[in-house]
Formats: sequence, structure tokens, C-alpha cells
Amino acid sequence: MPAPRRRLASPDGLAAGFEAVRRELEVPVEHPPEALAEARAAAAGSRPPVDGERRDLRDVPFVTLDPAGSTDLDQAMHLERRASGYRVRYAIADTAAFVVPGGALDRAVHERVTTVYCPDTRVPLHPAEISEGAGSLLPGQDRPAVVWSFELAEDGEVADVAVERATVRSRAQLDYAGAQARLDAGVDRDDVLALLVEIGGRRLALERARGGVSLGLPEQEVRRGAGGWELVRRAPLPVEDHNAQLSLMTGMAAATLMTQGGVGVLRTMPAADAEAVASLRATARALGVPWPDGASYGAVLDGLDRTLPSTSAFLDAATSLFRGAAWTPFEGEPPADKVHGAVGAPYAHVTAPLRRLVDRYGLEVSLAVQAGRDVPGWVLEALPRLGEEMAVGTARANAVDRACTDLVEAALLEPLVGTVLEGVALDARTVALTEPAVVARTAERDLPAGERVRVRVAQADVATRTVRLELEG
Repeated sequence: MPAPRRRLASPDGLAAGFEAVRRELEVPVEHPPEALAEARAAAAGSRPPVDGERRDLRDVPFVTLDPAGSTDLDQAMHLERRASGYRVRYAIADTAAFVVPGGALDRAVHERVTTVYCPDTRVPLHPAEISEGAGSLLPGQDRPAVVWSFELAEDGEVADVAVERATVRSRAQLDYAGAQARLDAGVDRDDVLALLVEIGGRRLALERARGGVSLGLPEQEVRRGAGGWELVRRAPLPVEDHNAQLSLMTGMAAATLMTQGGVGVLRTMPAADAEAVASLRATARALGVPWPDGASYGAVLDGLDRTLPSTSAFLDAATSLFRGAAWTPFEGEPPADKVHGAVGAPYAHVTAPLRRLVDRYGLEVSLAVQAGRDVPGWVLEALPRLGEEMAVGTARANAVDRACTDLVEAALLEPLVGTVLEGVALDARTVALTEPAVVARTAERDLPAGERVRVRVAQADVATRTVRLELEG
């Protein structure tokens, strides 16, 4: 049976719709002139050293791995095999080298909190001179970085870790699709990608052993093609999961330093309680998803057959286990609930400072504790309000993403009102259409979750960004 024809939404009118979303949600699109002036001066090299000398690591052949076309590159890695394990160097963009505490640029990034990604543009946390220029770990360029160095045992467990400021030079900019294609074709065992899979696989096994879990949910993506906008549902590539393990390992190391030093900001989330797990187990029974006696929900998620329609419904239900995430600042005694439930360990955000405000502060705390010196006063002053700032800014970014997706969904379905389409019922009211990749509510409240269904497009209104489906038959 041929694949359904991919549907495109005309770009006409959507540009104005995306702009309207940003206005409604009060996204600060333009940086203030004084912030731009500071950024340009810092990018030109007028910002003094942050706290003394940097180690020269330009001879280390770092590489970056990101989505194709990325220009705001936060992380670069160097992996090598050792006699009894591995060495991992993980370089993180050093935004503190460009942002003067209390200055105009600092105030601007506190207002923005996070980079906002829209289908038609990116609203960056830092001006492009930094986020896509002097601060980005672009290949062939000397860049300031905070470098984490890990010594790993054969099983991937961290035996030793250190963090310091350095100057680095990336050798290559890899992208996920190209990297996965290279892996599928076969690479040498000491190739950086082969080592990434090896180390990432060992770290994934450790994650499962400590009770951590990654859902690997397919994501809706809005893409601009030659003929207009389209929606696709994309599952993460295996190399993305392995790459994510380096970031998780670094965040866990930062959280350890913070708890040892008695200061920092943790990314916390309650572990799934027994009632939530029991509810998910009941959902598994209803959907026919195997859940052997004694198996953890993480083991069940690992063993899913992701080609089955029931899996989509089960994964959607599993998101109920992971709620209540927060950024939790502390000074003195660490919070009583310091563990991130999905990671299965204390965890902190420190690997995306070009795109996320809190990471700059997490890196400064980590550097200070590692060096045995006092945490800078500007960090301590900002810590108490960081959790709320991050919550508000992240909620705004998520709302923009959802509203823009709703707009494209409505535009794709508007010419199909009255048409019958196929999809999978995610729950009693929600359907994920096969094509276009729209997720929408139905008038009915008793859909057969996990089963294929046929629905009629009852409403698609671009002006209000709303879609409504009705079960056919």
C-alpha cells in the first residue's frame, strides 16, 4: 500500500500567524540596543577574562554533533579508549566570557530565559554575535569553553571528573542524520561515533540499573519545504540517545559538585509514585502491552515494539509518570527531594548555556566548587529567583511551540474539512493522524485507545488555531 501523500500548508498567511503568536505570548524578539552593543563589544574581544587563565586545549580534536543546520553549538566532545575504560572530554560554550553580570545584556537574557524556536525563525537567548558567532563552538575557530574531563571504567561508570576553563577548537560539525548514516554503513571501532555508541550504550545500561528512563517519544516537527509547511512525526535516532547520555552524565557530575559544595540549582522531579505506576500498568493491560511480573516500567518501555499502534497510546500514557519538574536553587543544605525521577539521580542543567539561562549559573558553581573557591557573588545573588525565572520562561517557549503547531495543524486540515482520515487513538479523546501528522481532540470521549480509527475533520480554523475531529462510524 503506498504511503499517504504528504500534505503541505501554503506559506501565505502563516507568517502573519507566527508573528501573532509571538505578540500574544509577549516574546521579546529584539534585543535592546544597549544589550546588542555589549554583545558586539564582547564578541570583538573587549570582555576581560572571567577568572584568570584558561587551559589551552586547542590540540584536542573536539567535534560537535547537532541537528543539521544548527549554528548555536553548545557542546563539543572528544572520546578516546583507555587501557581500562574511556576518557571523555566534553566542552561547553562559556557564555560567562561574554555576559557582564548586572549589565544590559545580562538583564536582557534574564528577561528571555531561553531561546524560543518558531517554525519561521529562532528568537535567541543571546544575540547572534554570541549565540551563532563568538560563543558558538563552530569548527576551525578558537572558542572559550568550560571543559569537563571524565575518566570512565569499562562499564561506563565515572571514576574521576574534573572541570576547568579552556580554549578549544572544534575540528568538525557533525549532524545526527549524517552520523547515523555513517554508523549504519560501518565505522572503525576507534572512530568518535563508534566510541559514542559504545560509551552511550554503557551509560544507558547504568541509567536503567539506577531506575532512570527515557521515553524516546516521537516528536511533532513543523518543517518548511519548497512547497510550504508540513508536519512530520520523528522518532529520535539511536545516535541521539547515545549523545544525550554525555549531557546527562555531565549534569549528574555538576549536581554532585553542587551538593558537595552546598550551593547550586538542581533540576528536580518527583519519582513516579506507586499509584501512577499502577495506573500505567492497567493501561498496559487494556492495550495489550506486555508487562511481566516484577518488571520495572523502565524495562517495559525498553521492550516496546514501536511499530504497533498500541505503543503510541502507551507512550502517551507514560508521560503521566514524569510530572512536577522544577529548577530548585539552594544554598546550604541540599533540598530533601534532590533526585530527578527520570534520571534516577541528582541532576543539573549545565550543557546548553547558549540557549538556557540557568546553565551559565550551574557552570559557575561547578567551577568554583571544583577549584575550592567561593562561588561568585553575582551567582549567589541570582540563585533564589532562578527557579521561578526558568519556569516562566520555559512555559512561554512551550506555549509558543504549541500555538505555532496548532496554527500549522489548522492550516493543513482547513482544506480537508469533511474528509475522512486515518489515525491512532492515543486516549479516549485524542487521535494522532497518520497524514498529516496532526494530534487533535474528537467530539467523542470514548475512543478505543491504542487502536486504529477513522475520523472526519469536523472543524479546522486557522484564525483560532483550532481543530476538531469526529469518529467516523
